[in-house]
Amino acid sequence: MATPLHRQHGISAIAAQRFDASGAVEDACWVVDEETLTIDVEGIGAYTLMWTPTRPAGAACGFVPGEGVLLGEGAAGEGVAGEGVAGETGVPEVLALAAGFAYTEGLFDRIEGVRALSVCADAPDVVRLSLVDPTRARVRRRNVVIGSSCGICGGRERIEDVVRGIPPVGDALRLGAAQLEAVMAAMRQRQAVWLATGGTHAAAIFDASGRVLALAEDLGRHNALDKVIGECLLAGIPLAGCGAALTSRITLEMASKAARAGLEMVAAVSAASSLAIEAADRFGITLCAFVRNGRATAFSHGHRLLGPVHATIDPAPACGF
Repeated sequence: MATPLHRQHGISAIAAQRFDASGAVEDACWVVDEETLTIDVEGIGAYTLMWTPTRPAGAACGFVPGEGVLLGEGAAGEGVAGEGVAGETGVPEVLALAAGFAYTEGLFDRIEGVRALSVCADAPDVVRLSLVDPTRARVRRRNVVIGSSCGICGGRERIEDVVRGIPPVGDALRLGAAQLEAVMAAMRQRQAVWLATGGTHAAAIFDASGRVLALAEDLGRHNALDKVIGECLLAGIPLAGCGAALTSRITLEMASKAARAGLEMVAAVSAASSLAIEAADRFGITLCAFVRNGRATAFSHGHRLLGPVHATIDPAPACGF
């Protein structure tokens, strides 16, 4: 088993050999950390996620609606991205992921549906979530291990389970094409773990002015989106009229998470799947793929994008990849 030579938050230096035409060279490479986080939901079950903690864990912490984030002693430090334990919004990363996952999973609809959220003092890789009324939770799965690349599996019935009960999003967001490009550039510049390893996805929440409100990285694209959604929820930042920028492809589960959060736009550097486009159209989301090099391909509700946007219905390489 490879032993890390050095560790920072989210990355580890691992001994390796580099091979090229001149031979082999002993070296060390930064790789992305993958760890487990168990979210124990009282009265429902446990969910174990594979994730990448990119900020120092600090002391035990929690969240209670009306009181906000509660940090234990010693909850300070610097992460890879230059953000402390609680990041720019004062929300610890571990709580943001737990809250975002539970919310986009359908376990609660409003933050007031949470009674308490806390990191277990004796097991920092366990977050305990207590709901005001567990009987109202829409439970699709429980007592499962969810991989860093795990999405939805199953047939059309399973897909309907995912999107059932999600209302259409609002229609307040309007964004210039240049603003969208600036959002994507800002996200790239702040991907500290990716710059070190090339191994993470990022997600950012942005508002109608193109301002990035929250940004997160993770080995899993689902986790990155859950982190920024959860951070906004716990920081009291409204998601209505906002959008999400992604470095990953857009799949059905990514689109459904955005819809459940009420996000009006999802923009990605990479491609979109057919079911993601179908879901975005259904919920009124502007879905943009291949947002790079001064262009964006809008597959649904393109009226929110202002300015010169290149779009095509020709499924040829001209679509942007």
